[in-house]
Amino acid sequence: MSEPRALAVIGAGPAGLSAAIEAADRGLPVVLIDSGDQTGGQYWRHPDERHLANFSRPESAGHHHWGHYEHLRAQLRRAVSEGRIEYLPGRQVWRVDRAADAFQLRTTPVVGVDAVPPIRRAVLASRIVLATGAYDRQLPVSGWTLPGVMAAGGVQALLKANQVAAGRRAVVAGTGPFLLSVAAGLAEAGVEVVAVCDANALTRWARTPLRALQEPGKLMEGLGYAATFARHRIPLRTRTVVTEIRGDGRVAQAVTSRVDGSGRIRPGTERILDVDLVATGWGFTPQLELAVGLGLQTRVDVDSSLVAVADPDQRSSVAGVYVAGEVTGIGGALQSSAEGRLAALTAAADAGLPADARSRSRLRRRIARGRRFAVGMHAASPVPAQWSTWLTPETVVCRCEEVSAQEVRSTVRSLAADDARDVRVTARPGMGMCQGRVCGFALSCLVSAETGRPSEAADLASLATRSIGTPLRIADLAELADIPTGRTPQ
Repeated sequence: MSEPRALAVIGAGPAGLSAAIEAADRGLPVVLIDSGDQTGGQYWRHPDERHLANFSRPESAGHHHWGHYEHLRAQLRRAVSEGRIEYLPGRQVWRVDRAADAFQLRTTPVVGVDAVPPIRRAVLASRIVLATGAYDRQLPVSGWTLPGVMAAGGVQALLKANQVAAGRRAVVAGTGPFLLSVAAGLAEAGVEVVAVCDANALTRWARTPLRALQEPGKLMEGLGYAATFARHRIPLRTRTVVTEIRGDGRVAQAVTSRVDGSGRIRPGTERILDVDLVATGWGFTPQLELAVGLGLQTRVDVDSSLVAVADPDQRSSVAGVYVAGEVTGIGGALQSSAEGRLAALTAAADAGLPADARSRSRLRRRIARGRRFAVGMHAASPVPAQWSTWLTPETVVCRCEEVSAQEVRSTVRSLAADDARDVRVTARPGMGMCQGRVCGFALSCLVSAETGRPSEAADLASLATRSIGTPLRIADLAELADIPTGRTPQ
């Protein structure tokens, strides 16, 4: 029987990279598994390293903390060449099971990646660091299914990975500082950004000034965005939202409206913008399929996201499982890197290796400071409480199953469905290909608005519970039968 690796790290973004390198440096044999074909995650997504000469701009274009990533990448390559880290790119972990005194991670190749023999699709590890990151949070509006409407993160990913702009004339809308990054990147790429619409007022930051000062680097980034906005004459419209998107076959216009502090539209404030790209972003949702599948304790964070609970040393509620990065709450790349390092140090200590008490203490302080900033950021940029009042009855909530806002509301009122899970199994929102990853947050908010009961951790966990953590081919399941009996796959 093959021996398990001491530590498996799932995800090669800021948290996962930092965790894998720190653990290997401390003497733990590590396997690093990531769905991307190169490291960096969503934050450091960059052009194909094999063909950099084909791109007009350097791979660092549009990035923050690029030097930190280059250092991590060089360390990983050295650790891989020395055999201290086994790096498995292009694989998604679709399930994690207990296997005697270890964890068994079932993986499947990402579409387009060379086939992996079935015997190599299961990885054994004594301990796991979950660093699975997050994805864009979206809210539906009339017309959001038209081509030319994209998640803000998707627009930025296209810019970073392919150096391609998704349109020529854009509006960026939603809430939070990420909108500034996306708009600045588009403008630098030659796109005319006609407006950045933030649903909240900038004065909300004044409510928690001490929290804003926890991360002076973020303030410097903000000043950089301000300079870019001034240079490209990008208007920033606060307490303004996109309420309708129009077009025949693709986006042609976006309708914006002013809103009050709760998100209700102010009549008579509508404006029509001629655009071919609408980039929307309402924050991020942690990717918790594996965490929920493992039974980790969760809670509702200040931004209404479901997050995994971690102790001060990044241990989860399940022995041998550590959590780092956005799965514990949205906090940014440097915060994620610190959590990844602390998770690795804790895993090494739990494995009986010498503990670096000073480094762990320093990282705890760094993480606590970052979390204070994150709380202030989320408090300043909430999803408006009354956003559902923007919807028409015909507005599509679930794109996969084409379920409208009226169908969701009718299910609650007529069929007495009192939580998001009941609505999901009855009216089928969240039952399609994405399994609620796109519509799950909006669905829970709509149900809460109808029932008058805030979503609790159990409600959100039910939307994230999936026996199969990622879309899977039937062939992957069939191949499990080909694994020889009496032999543990590795």
